[in-house]
Amino acid sequence: MSLKTAYDYIIIGAGSAGNVLAARLTEDENVSVLLLEAGLPDYRLDFRTQMPAALAMPLQGTTYNWGYKTDPEPHMNNRQMDCGRGKGLGGSSLINGMCYIRGNAMDFDSWAQQPGLEDWTYLDCLPYFKKAEHRDAGENEYHGGSGPIHVATAKPGVNPLFEAMIQAGVDAGYPHTDDLNGYQQEGFGPMDRFVTPNGRRSSTARGYLDMAKHRDRLTILTGALTDTILFDGKRARGVRFSHKGQTHSIDARREVLLCAGAVASPQILQRSGVGPGAWLQEAGVSEILDLSGVGNNLQDHLELYMQYECKEPVSIAPATNWWNKPAIGAEWMFMGTGLGATNHFEGGGFIRSDEKFAWPNIQYHFLPIAVRYDGRNASKSHSFQAHVGSMRSPSRGRIKLKSRDPAEHPSILFNYMSHEQDWEEFRAAIRITREIMNQPALDRYRGDVITPAANLQSDAELDEYVRNHAETAYHPSCTCAMGEGNDAVVDNEGRVHGIEALRVVDASIMPTIITGNLNATTIMLAEKIADKIRGRQPLPKSTAAYYVAGDAPVRGEAKRS
Repeated sequence: MSLKTAYDYIIIGAGSAGNVLAARLTEDENVSVLLLEAGLPDYRLDFRTQMPAALAMPLQGTTYNWGYKTDPEPHMNNRQMDCGRGKGLGGSSLINGMCYIRGNAMDFDSWAQQPGLEDWTYLDCLPYFKKAEHRDAGENEYHGGSGPIHVATAKPGVNPLFEAMIQAGVDAGYPHTDDLNGYQQEGFGPMDRFVTPNGRRSSTARGYLDMAKHRDRLTILTGALTDTILFDGKRARGVRFSHKGQTHSIDARREVLLCAGAVASPQILQRSGVGPGAWLQEAGVSEILDLSGVGNNLQDHLELYMQYECKEPVSIAPATNWWNKPAIGAEWMFMGTGLGATNHFEGGGFIRSDEKFAWPNIQYHFLPIAVRYDGRNASKSHSFQAHVGSMRSPSRGRIKLKSRDPAEHPSILFNYMSHEQDWEEFRAAIRITREIMNQPALDRYRGDVITPAANLQSDAELDEYVRNHAETAYHPSCTCAMGEGNDAVVDNEGRVHGIEALRVVDASIMPTIITGNLNATTIMLAEKIADKIRGRQPLPKSTAAYYVAGDAPVRGEAKRS
């Protein structure tokens, strides 16, 4: 491929945000874009990334996964924990669990209460969620019907365990909601998925790059590992990267757009001389700007797997047997249907473990088999489970470069469970989940407890179980936070404070983590900032009503329910 010496924009990272920007910016005919991706193309014939039911496979190994590990986590019995991140066209949308969850309306309203972020209310964001979405159930005031990203709704009768688990949540006294992304997130109900009508993963590579990759003004380069952003003084002028053994330095006439994710974006900034001055000095990096927030404010979701044997043969455990896989694969390949065409996360919910929380602080994913998220330790007998975890932990960690070597992973410390609220929430989550699982709706299915053992009852016993068994939900975020003040890294348009011609656009710029899975929100914020980069008027603010529990304030023109 012949590279030019300069492009209008250079985008680092072809993930959930970078692909959105590449597609939207090249809608303008006189704009040239170079999109750099360190990983591979998302090969259409590689079932590991394209088959929804194979979602655990890309996390295994390092073909599509950076395979980061944390430092020993001090509050988790010093475990080194997984921090998988997507590597390839689509980024983490190429390897995630495909749960289409936007977060709670109050997440965005809380962002907008921070100085400088007034235009990030839920009603400002909702039009961009809709713009990105092509929902199979059609368009309404909460959902889009013609966007690049396909969203599949849960269909009745897929598996009786979904209906039973949702009903059990309702029987336990929690609300039912028809749409976890609609008027009311709080409650139990069906879960939407990033899946196409023909049963394929709906990544941003499929949705956005397929729309844009034939444009002459877009150059996509895979296998391109970014070394540093280049500067003239405090203006970003280009990017140095390696590709097929050669080093290239390419100029950006307008801007460099950093979209490498919550781990790599702060690492690249630090390696380029933008970050906490002491860290830069320690790594031998020449300082461009001492910006203390770069790499700090790291947040994530932890979760537990609460597993039960199933008394009736309705789980998907038989699908894990090798002799059943060829038929499942063939139906998926040729028909786009069957057990291969879903991620099997078709039910879930959001609840408040205590009325002191103004909006849900606990999330559930239901699954008709007992298995780890990464596919390990799958039960061979009929079983089911709930993934349960807290949503807005006060714990904060950091991403810190170790050296100037772009191939060396950074030091990652989430500082999980470092706040007393974390322990209160997980104890409550375990006890509430046990109560839900013991409701009459599950009587015909619920067998013996697999884990956590029923005899673990005291606070101390539950805490030790969490230390040993809680796992990441793979939602790192907030390491280049939007806002104003000493700890903010970018403004409300993703522009790096104190630097010209450089933006960060990915999950790292969330000021606080949202209530739910991150991919849909990352796509939304890229859509919103794409309009800002292009100088377009923002989409008109929504007037849709949304549910607010208790006495929490209602923002915009929404109505209290």
